[in-house]
Amino acid sequence: MLVLAADLFEDMELLYPVHRLREEEVGVTIAGLSPDSLTGKKGYGPLDVDTTVDQVDAASFDALVIPGGFAPDKLRRSKDVLALVEAFNADSKPIAFICHAGWVPISAGIIKGRRATSVDAIRDDMVNAGADWVDEACVVDGNLISARTPADLGPWMKALLAALDAEGDAAT
Repeated sequence: MLVLAADLFEDMELLYPVHRLREEEVGVTIAGLSPDSLTGKKGYGPLDVDTTVDQVDAASFDALVIPGGFAPDKLRRSKDVLALVEAFNADSKPIAFICHAGWVPISAGIIKGRRATSVDAIRDDMVNAGADWVDEACVVDGNLISARTPADLGPWMKALLAALDAEGDAAT
């Protein structure tokens, strides 16, 4: 599992998935824009990254998690991040994003014609990018798994874990 991170990530939207996935014995790699330690929007840190986005290949991972906060605005400016998102999508691998993280699939050009949700603050961005935006805790459209806010972490993680189980079933 690849988790994208940048400074000022929404603390719970990164920490909860990482811990929940590890609890299920899913290998987690946190990739940052640089090797520098990160600090969460609410002050968690330092968070050490395992690698950088320019050093990873989508083929090495089963799924992608993109936390929200202010980090997505930084992540979406990286050509390496956008290439990763495009590669995960091209292979129909699960891409889970929450809150403001919808900006990343928007910038990667993969949201048009897809059903998704986000924090209300970027609803217009999602709609203008061609998403069928809905106000639901968690929305699954094929390989895209989206949620609104930290209040929706439970349903979002359940949907991601179900997608991983389905991936595992498809591989056997």
